[in-house]
Amino acid sequence: MTAGLPRTRVLVVDDSAIVRKVISDILAAQPDIEVVGTAPDPYVARDKIIALRPDVLTLDIEMPRMDGLTFLDRLMRHYPLPVIVISSLTQSSTRAALEAMNRGAVDVLAKPGGPYSVGDLKEDLPRRIRAASQARLRQRQADPAETQTSATPSARTQRRAELLLAIGASTGGTQAIEQVLRGLPADMPPIVITQHIPAGFSAAFAQRLNQICALQVLEAQGGETLAHGRAYVAPGNHHLVVERSASGLWRLRLDDGPKVCYQRPSVDVMFQSVALSAGPQACGVLLTGMGSDGAEGMLALRRAGAHTIAQDEDSCVVFGMPREAIRLGAAQQVLPLPAITGALTRTSVLH
Repeated sequence: MTAGLPRTRVLVVDDSAIVRKVISDILAAQPDIEVVGTAPDPYVARDKIIALRPDVLTLDIEMPRMDGLTFLDRLMRHYPLPVIVISSLTQSSTRAALEAMNRGAVDVLAKPGGPYSVGDLKEDLPRRIRAASQARLRQRQADPAETQTSATPSARTQRRAELLLAIGASTGGTQAIEQVLRGLPADMPPIVITQHIPAGFSAAFAQRLNQICALQVLEAQGGETLAHGRAYVAPGNHHLVVERSASGLWRLRLDDGPKVCYQRPSVDVMFQSVALSAGPQACGVLLTGMGSDGAEGMLALRRAGAHTIAQDEDSCVVFGMPREAIRLGAAQQVLPLPAITGALTRTSVLH
């Protein structure tokens, strides 16, 4: 980094002194990031936000005196900041972390411990902080319960001549994917989804989508035959690959190979597999996110004859991945987020 350029100012909020130190030490090693303070609970955090004016907040969900979700609601109402939730991997915490994303947090990471090591956090956290610092904060969408549909998804298995939809996203993507899927009818062609999300959170993400969408949304297990009315979410720490079976049907495979564009799951890996297995029978969508993951894969999709859509800059939380796809000439359409649901519905009808 060039000397003299401003650094991203971070406030670390966690009730664990050990976690505060781990996060602070990781970020202190970055030349473009400065930890301006730490706080053990939301009340201390409130005062430090006013005094220190951080650019980004890391936030625990389970804290004394005031829980993280309540604090996040108040923060977004009175002093909106990009927030990265750093949560444990208990079932209740993963659900709460996904709810925090719905309430305005831009990203989620797992706390070190168990299967998630300090080394993983050291690799992921600085990159997520940089992405968060570029985020455009959005107003919360309406409560999903207000728009939930009771339609029952079809169980018809896809046949050779039908369509496969593939959606990729990163920072801000959990909300964007939710907005796209919530408006789709139950009998859509099969959908595969790669969202950059840590292991342990993808199952909760799929469960949340399943509760508020007409489609049946599942975390991919590997080996499934794709079916109408179902959307499959890549599990954290596994690439999602679509292959043709001997009978001509699409099947899923999970791959724990090397990270691509620093990511596993990678949108590029999924898109490239869809280009090979579906070609002109596919439609690829690249939503908000930092970096370039998905751009080369979308170019492969377009060259294979698939229809491709990138989210536009104004509606992105971070206009990184779609921008790179557009730069490569990979996107046939560039659409605002609210228009993508309709575009997918029309594509599925016209195919």
